[in-house]
Amino acid sequence: MAQQLMRTSNPALSAQTFRTGVAGYGDTMTVAGAVNKTGILTLCLVATAAWTWNRFLHSPSPETALPLVTIGGIGGLIVALVTIFKKQWSPVTAPLYALLEGLILGGASAMFELRFPGIAMQAVALTLGVLISMLLAYRSGLIRVTDKLRLGIVAATGGIFVFYLVSFILGFFGFHFSVINGSGPIGIGFSVVVVIVAALNLVLDFDLIESGARAGAPKYMEWYGAFALMVTLIWLYFEILRLLAKFRSRD
Repeated sequence: MAQQLMRTSNPALSAQTFRTGVAGYGDTMTVAGAVNKTGILTLCLVATAAWTWNRFLHSPSPETALPLVTIGGIGGLIVALVTIFKKQWSPVTAPLYALLEGLILGGASAMFELRFPGIAMQAVALTLGVLISMLLAYRSGLIRVTDKLRLGIVAATGGIFVFYLVSFILGFFGFHFSVINGSGPIGIGFSVVVVIVAALNLVLDFDLIESGARAGAPKYMEWYGAFALMVTLIWLYFEILRLLAKFRSRD
């Protein structure tokens, strides 16, 4: 278990991800194939996000977005778990996951947009900028994936996950971390750290996808690699969106 955690903090990728079911014949996974599949998942995500966005803006009320966000959240979690445990189903489940997550992304983005005009496009632009920057840093060797780097990112991501989980549970009992979630210096600083950790997870995803291609993983693992990268990108987008909202709340 410790070795798996050191490989990546993305739950969709682990040290064993590409070792199980390595293709002995037929087509094998390629980096270009994973990139193409990521593009397809992005189109699926944008399609449902745009649909949810338009529905909310035509009828700007929580009753319009919340049911879709709930369906996307619960459905996306279930499909993600199925994809992680049944990787060979990823050619079907990965696009379904992207479609469901688009419901959350579109609804949440529209609600933020209503309060802070222009924030959604800023978050999209920054997310793409971070993705390109981290890819260039990885490809150029500026950021080298070592065991120490993996361990640091895993520890930071695990701490963030635990904090969010505890905050969610305590919220039912009326306890809220207003300082962390607020727009003060501590709240903004926390969000900056989370964005940095999410961005570093992209580097681990790139490394795992390349490892799968080198290992000659089955062709369907291109879909799985794209799914794993999509998980990190969606997380990064929402964290950037929250950070921008905190900045805008100070105006």
